[in-house]
Amino acid sequence: MNPSPKPATDLPATFGPETPSHLLVVDDQPINIQALYQIFHADHEVFMATSGAQALEICANNPPDLILLDVVMPEMDGLEVCRRLKADPLTANIPVIFVTGQTDPADETRGFETGAVDFITKPVNPAVVRARVKTHLTLKAQTDLLRSLVFIDGLTGVANRRRFDEALAAEWRHCRRNGVPLALLMIDIDFFKLYNDHYGHPAGDACLQAVGTTLKQAFGRSHDLVARYGGEEFACLMPECVHAGALAKAESLRLAIEQLAIPHAASPLAPGVTLSIGVAVVVPGDQNQPRDLVSLADHALYKAKKDGRNRVCNSD
Repeated sequence: MNPSPKPATDLPATFGPETPSHLLVVDDQPINIQALYQIFHADHEVFMATSGAQALEICANNPPDLILLDVVMPEMDGLEVCRRLKADPLTANIPVIFVTGQTDPADETRGFETGAVDFITKPVNPAVVRARVKTHLTLKAQTDLLRSLVFIDGLTGVANRRRFDEALAAEWRHCRRNGVPLALLMIDIDFFKLYNDHYGHPAGDACLQAVGTTLKQAFGRSHDLVARYGGEEFACLMPECVHAGALAKAESLRLAIEQLAIPHAASPLAPGVTLSIGVAVVVPGDQNQPRDLVSLADHALYKAKKDGRNRVCNSD
């Protein structure tokens, strides 16, 4: 028996540079999916969807690298699927190649107008479809690299405020859709102005870099995000994380920075650099907004500072 494409639910959320690209084949005819699987399975992970609705659900939860999309499907055709993908910021950058038996130039024009990057007619030529997929995966990798540079804080190497704002909106939608909690840690370096005044701005920059690197290395889940929120303040976004887990992570971060033992002779609190951390966790719903989570975490951070700094405080 021929091997089959993997169930869509097995798609990983992210994938490293050494892993093969992930292709999503969308077609209501299993024989067409199997044909494309045979072409690509040796070099790529191939997943399947047999309807437009299923394809949209897969892409919302675990976006693939590229989509091979049939045009003619019942209930929701490929053109509508493509329109919806391009209208959602989470999926707008996934390249879509239409694979169809239609040969009318007007149909091809409509495909490009909806946002597709290429148009391949059935029956597919294996060499041609491989070459086109390779080309668009290469272009996507280059575009993703350039896009990622826009979202990196130049000093610390962690995500910047713009990336944080976009990630907060995206993770809010994801957690709301799945009814799961979203945690946010707001982190402030204690008495950082005094640090800068005492040691100078170059040393202050080095301190920020050390803190940012340590925070980033402390997270093992690929969908967690560490960002420089502004000045000496960092933010850590953790989807699907409950209160107990968020508090434990915050305390581990506080201890990690304390153990760096970065001298802070000007601090009235401790001989080394320390952190104050505010923790907030909510389940997104109809009655709250992303700004409410930020407000709760800010309030918890204020409480941590007011209570003496070098501590973790909960929004509750």
